[in-house]
Amino acid sequence: MRKRPLSLCAAGLLALGGAATAALPTAGAAPAPAPASVPAPSGERAPAAEAAGPADVVDYLSSLTGERTVTGQHNREPNSEPSKWTSVVHDITGEYPGLWGGDFLFASDDVANRQRMVDQAETEWQNGSLPTLTWHVCPPTTGSSCGWDPGQGVQDDLSDDQWNDLVKDGTDLNTKWKQRLDEAVPYLKQLQDAGVPALFRPVHEMNDGWSWWGGRPGENGSRKLYQITHDYLTGEKGLTGLVWVWNVKDIDVDGVSAYYPGDEYVDVVSVDAWDRNFPSDAYYQALEDIAGTKPMALAEVGKVPSPDDLARQPKWTYFMVWAEYLKDPAYNSDDAVRATYGDGRAVNQGEVGPIG
Repeated sequence: MRKRPLSLCAAGLLALGGAATAALPTAGAAPAPAPASVPAPSGERAPAAEAAGPADVVDYLSSLTGERTVTGQHNREPNSEPSKWTSVVHDITGEYPGLWGGDFLFASDDVANRQRMVDQAETEWQNGSLPTLTWHVCPPTTGSSCGWDPGQGVQDDLSDDQWNDLVKDGTDLNTKWKQRLDEAVPYLKQLQDAGVPALFRPVHEMNDGWSWWGGRPGENGSRKLYQITHDYLTGEKGLTGLVWVWNVKDIDVDGVSAYYPGDEYVDVVSVDAWDRNFPSDAYYQALEDIAGTKPMALAEVGKVPSPDDLARQPKWTYFMVWAEYLKDPAYNSDDAVRATYGDGRAVNQGEVGPIG
């Protein structure tokens, strides 16, 4: 039996087209074939009842707190197939996730296909899912595309001198960082102009040192780069249509508050649950204390949270499974995925308000 859609306080957030999540071109773009496993949309997509803004999305997530959880699936490499893993969800469950995740990424082929990924974000919104965007970004010491491993790009280390240069306004690396952000501006503006208030999760897992941007606590550490990113995109570039998601990894619970950039910079408080597959009760409490009345989310998980998990920690307003982990038997079984997507707590695509 189909679960009852949730309404919003605002006049409208998402369209309830119920259409299948296929990779669709935008108007004026050359048609691109959808992956074979993705069915064509059923009928016309219903337009959004009324343009929604970031505050409407935040209010909606807040309304779910303690009661419901939006299901989510990330789609990382390749950006040429931006609905690859949401299609797998549908194959398993007969449902599409209520939240779709994309990534600007770093490899040259994925950088070249950013437009396709962003077009998919717009399609997902029209089909009744919340879009969320991550950026595994190359350091400002390299070009627009780079590698993954240490010494090749994303996992590089910046020296303390380089970091201090990066977070000081007007310096060489600070300017180069803003130029790097400029690469995403046209895509984010496309979504804003289309009335799509995407969740945006920059400088993610900032409390872990695996990336060039992470593992630096304190006032001028990783949180400073997040603040610079927020202020530049919202203030100088006029991107006021984003929902800002602050993100840490589930390590060092006692130190997590040293990475919080301040309430004025954060709409959603989130964690990536990789250390334990699901956050410890202590980590859940620590993020509750930081979030206050802000919504909380599981921004990345490998293991689909079980209905019991979500009932025990009921304030998670959405989760997002990381790409191929969906089919990794060390993390998930099809039966477990179906159990969560079919649970009365789950909010899947087409159930993310309004009633109309």
